[in-house]
Amino acid sequence: MIPVSRSNSQSFDVVTIGSSNQDLVIRVPHIPVAGETILGNQSGLFLGGKGANQAVAAMRGGGRVLFITKVGKDLFGQNMMTHFYREGFPAEGILVDSNELTGMAQIWVAESGENAITVAPGANSKLLPADLEEFTESIRLSGVVLMQLEIPMETVSRAVELAWQGGVKVILNPAPAQLLNPDLLRRVWLLTPNESEATLLTGVRVDGVESAKNAGQKLLQQGVQNVIITLGERGSVFCHGKGSRHFDAYQVEAVDSTAAGDVFNGFVAVAIASGKNLEDAIPFASAAAALSVGRPGAQVSIPTFDEVHQFMKAQEASGIFSN
Repeated sequence: MIPVSRSNSQSFDVVTIGSSNQDLVIRVPHIPVAGETILGNQSGLFLGGKGANQAVAAMRGGGRVLFITKVGKDLFGQNMMTHFYREGFPAEGILVDSNELTGMAQIWVAESGENAITVAPGANSKLLPADLEEFTESIRLSGVVLMQLEIPMETVSRAVELAWQGGVKVILNPAPAQLLNPDLLRRVWLLTPNESEATLLTGVRVDGVESAKNAGQKLLQQGVQNVIITLGERGSVFCHGKGSRHFDAYQVEAVDSTAAGDVFNGFVAVAIASGKNLEDAIPFASAAAALSVGRPGAQVSIPTFDEVHQFMKAQEASGIFSN
């Protein structure tokens, strides 16, 4: 476990605020286009949602994590609550909406490992700013606040405000992609878009390392303190006030890339909360993401801290990976 000590019993290494979804995954030869019907292969039900994926990743990465989410009062919601308690999340963060169904996601996974996702937010859309008030102290005392955009934007904005008031680092994964308020961006310590999200946010067509560096500089000019643009198998680009750096990805055989970005974010968050800098956190998170794409499903694919540590040692010993 990554050692992180806090003096206040109500504080957490990472507070993750975000979505919980029931995923229906169908494996297909390729991602269908509009009007196309294809026969899939295997199918399965998995627990997902970007918020839940990132929270579980931070927990398995060694952190003490408060996950604030909302599920429906249905069978899927009940199963999720049981799962979250088993993972070790405090019960008070798992809220229930009696009038909405638990969020659902339809995920197509191609033989190449690529995926396409459609989400019906359900109870996630009812995670409102007022729900955060009872967690104000926990947010302000946390090491890192980690968020995504599968919950209402006004809730994201309120959480960023509370973290800012407490001097807490905010990591925002801007997915699903949408334009963001400049005032919000100026309060984000780390923004972690992928290629398409960075393209939308900057107008720069991101299709490789150099274009990612250009987009990252534009985001810094908008007020974000640090930017990591993830490039899949091409690694990631870290941009900050003193320059930029490309990090290679660990090369593995892809089975399902569904939660890879979420795993990356969760492991970055817990590494930062433990006192690591971003240059050390990125390889750690990249290794976790690499392990996850070699396994099917979302949360079931997330490795533990020990698995990541052993993987990194094996890669370094073999000379396969160096950065």
